[in-house]
This record gives sequence, structure tokens and C-alpha cells, in this order.
Amino acid sequence: MDSIIKSFARTARSVTRSVGVDIVRYPHLATTLLDQRGQLMRHTGIDLVFDVGANIGQFGDELREHGYQGEILSFEPQMAAYQQLRQASGADPKWHAFHYAFGEVPGTTTINLSQNSHSSSLLPMMDSHLDSAPESAYVGKEEIEVRTLNDFWYEYGTKYDERTIMLKIDVQGFEKYVLAGASSFLPHVSLIQLEMSLIELYNGEMLYHEMMDYLHTLGFGTLLTLIPGHSHPETGRLLQVDGVFGR
Repeated sequence: MDSIIKSFARTARSVTRSVGVDIVRYPHLATTLLDQRGQLMRHTGIDLVFDVGANIGQFGDELREHGYQGEILSFEPQMAAYQQLRQASGADPKWHAFHYAFGEVPGTTTINLSQNSHSSSLLPMMDSHLDSAPESAYVGKEEIEVRTLNDFWYEYGTKYDERTIMLKIDVQGFEKYVLAGASSFLPHVSLIQLEMSLIELYNGEMLYHEMMDYLHTLGFGTLLTLIPGHSHPETGRLLQVDGVFGR
């Protein structure tokens, strides 16, 4: 079937070209926006990405698929997800996995485990989230280790001090706490990508307008691009976006 479709497409393009019209594939919006993010990263000279809330390595895979060849540090506290992250990153010498979370203060805490893994959070889930994604329901809990980005930078900063850094945070409503523990680290960061909710999906999270104001106080007041994320499957309402911010 694929060969028939490709043959038809070649014939159609040949016919239209004969009258001065060309047929090209229209790029998928998400792919276009991810390519745009890659362009921003290249323009900024990013050569080190902190992937906070890595889950099973989706973001790292995405970066590689869109041309990023620099180093990736991925952080994931859930044991099962971390094991898959290790497998995803294992063959890539520039992709390193760490088994802990980041927050405002170091210690141990309990994470709520979601049925779909990537919706797991340290915060209680709202009914609005369950209504849009029933498969995100919590099914258990797990004790995890929490560190701060400040402590990480104090320990490893001399190794990475000359790098141009992008910080990605996708921690299901816990983003403000990660940033609160990063005051010493953030001056070394050039770009921040983080997930923002348009309605409250986790109890206590910052909504998008609050997060944008907070980022402004941290020196990241320039919104460079938005990437649509989770939406309601029945209404089509957009519920989350990823924003990329610069200084």
C-alpha cells in the first residue's frame, strides 16, 4: 500500500509541476515547534541540558531526534522509570542518568505514582486532571531522594562552569520548588524550558501567568516559544504548554 501511495504522490507532483505548481508535505505543528526550539538552542550555543523530571527518557530522545548532539544530564526519582531511563541513555556516552529529584530543600519525601508514570507528582492531583486523563490516576506511593540544584552545582559546578546550559523542568506542578532551590545555579543557565498549566491540575502548582511572573523575577523574562502539551480529549481545550524562556 505504501508503494502505491508513494507512486501516486510522485505522479501527482509530476503533473502539478508541469503547470508550475509543486506539492510538498505540510509539516506537523509539533514537529515544526520542536525544530524551532532546536534552532533556539543552536543559536544560544547550548551544549549541556539539565533534564529535570526525565521519566523514561522521552525528552532526551526528542532532543537527539531534532539534532542536539551535546551533553544531557537526566534526573528521575521513580525507580521503575529510572531503570527505563538508564536503558534509553545507556548507549549514548553524552547522556547521563541520575536517580533523584530536585526541590527547594534536600531530604526524602513520598511521590504519588501515576498509572501512566509520567503524571506522577509530589503534589495531590486535581479532579480536572483526572477528567482529562483518567489513566493518570494515582495507584501507589514511593519514597524518593530529593536534592537541590544549588547543591548539585556546588558539587559539580567546576566541571560544567564553562558550558552553555539549558534547564528543562517537567515535574508535574512542582516546578516552582525546583526553581526555589536553584538560586546559585540559575545565573549559569541561558535557557529554561518548563511545563506550565493553564488550569490547576495539581493542588498548589503555579499557573502559567504566575510562573511567567516568577521567571521574570529570576531574570528569565523573555518568552521565546510555546509548545502545546496536554489537552482535553473531548473538548479540545489546551491544559498545559511548555514554554522556553531566555534572559
